[in-house]
Parts: sequence; C-alpha cells; structure tokens
Amino acid sequence: MAVFCPECENPLDVDDELEEGETMQCDECGVELEVVSSDPMELAVIDEPRYEDEDPSPISADEEE
Repeated sequence: MAVFCPECENPLDVDDELEEGETMQCDECGVELEVVSSDPMELAVIDEPRYEDEDPSPISADEEE
C-alpha cells in the first residue's frame, strides 16, 4: 500500500500488516513515523522525546523576579 510521508511527501511502500502504534522510518528524509490508523492507513511524525521535568512554557521576565 502506498502512502505519503507527512514530513516530505515522499511516497512510502507500507506493508498492509502494519498495525496502529507500530513505527517505521521514511527512506527519503529519515523521520520516524508512527501508524496512527490502519484503515485507512495514516502515518504521523513521532515527536522528539522530552524530559519529564521540562516546562513547555517559557519563563517571562515578570516571573523571574
């Protein structure tokens, strides 16, 4: 089954046996992809892992004082 990489739009030859949660890599751009739906086949870029103690919101100048 052919689907497209959500990052670079490269056509990917995906095995019909892939199930939700499995991962693969794009041959063209190298990004890691996760199967988020198997019918219809849909892939999503896997976000970079974050440390649990990281705060996603930046500290403003008011908060530093």
